[in-house]
Amino acid sequence: MKIVIPGGTGQVGTVLNRALSAAGHEVTVLSRQPSRPGEVPWDGRTVGPWAEVIDGSDVVINLAGRSVSCRYTAPHLQAMMDSRVRSTRAVGEAIAAAAHPPRVWLQMSTATIYAHRFDAPNDERTGVIGGAEPGVPGYWAYSVDIAKAWEREQANADTPHTRKVALRSAMVMSPDRGGVFDVLLRLARLGLGGPVAGGAQYVSWIHDHDFARAVQFLTARDDIAGPVNLAAPGPLPQRMFMHALRTAWGVPVGLPATKGMAGLGAFALRSDTELLLKSRRVIPGRLLDAGFGFRYPQWPAAAGDLVGRVRSRRRRRRTGPTAPSGADRTPATP
Repeated sequence: MKIVIPGGTGQVGTVLNRALSAAGHEVTVLSRQPSRPGEVPWDGRTVGPWAEVIDGSDVVINLAGRSVSCRYTAPHLQAMMDSRVRSTRAVGEAIAAAAHPPRVWLQMSTATIYAHRFDAPNDERTGVIGGAEPGVPGYWAYSVDIAKAWEREQANADTPHTRKVALRSAMVMSPDRGGVFDVLLRLARLGLGGPVAGGAQYVSWIHDHDFARAVQFLTARDDIAGPVNLAAPGPLPQRMFMHALRTAWGVPVGLPATKGMAGLGAFALRSDTELLLKSRRVIPGRLLDAGFGFRYPQWPAAAGDLVGRVRSRRRRRRTGPTAPSGADRTPATP
């Protein structure tokens, strides 16, 4: 198949490009700063010559949007909103104008759309949309507003011949440098991976192999449209999440952190405490109902695999290039 990935140069795009290319698909990435074969320039805001690769493609997977790993200042939040809405609008306009539109448009969204809660998990049918929770910082509602605007822009696009799926994704865990797992593992190795503010807040996540397999599954299933949660069925409290990661690496202790300490750490990392403190308890109801089988449904096994791949990469750097082991290859089929 011909697959186009707008905004596909980041961590999640790298995961998908690797898996889809390994499966034999022709992948084109739309990038603001193309630097590799298979990358086409676009501005992420307006329809331009890049739209030619949309016309005649089979699948579009739009991942474009400013990174959430930043301080949640008003300008940064506005940039997050604008980058997501404008890029989604441009992709929709390109699909609408195509003589041969793609049969499916997978649009990145986020599990952050759901409410901060501890009492029950959020699935697509019964989950509570956030934005009005008591006792949380008011600016958290803006993240929910961004997610809703993101999905609304896709839903309103006039693309009657293209099936639309909104990917409400949890954090994608991969051993690639610069990703969220890389940051969390570094904290654990330094002995800083303990409970944050008590650690009761839930962490939702998905292993990179399962993320890529789920995307291929949704591409093939013509009967699934609308919001779909891309999250492993085993969310767990942050203290248990980090304990499993420390165990996988072999670090016996993780220093706890108060809310104030988390704020200082987030400031040093140019990030925001919402990423640490919001309880994201999300489960993949529609994927499970459709028969998708997770290879890594629980975090301890997933953490063990990811740690093993990190260590394998380190060994290869020390000893020179060798053929990748099976654990390092992204599965090419669902």
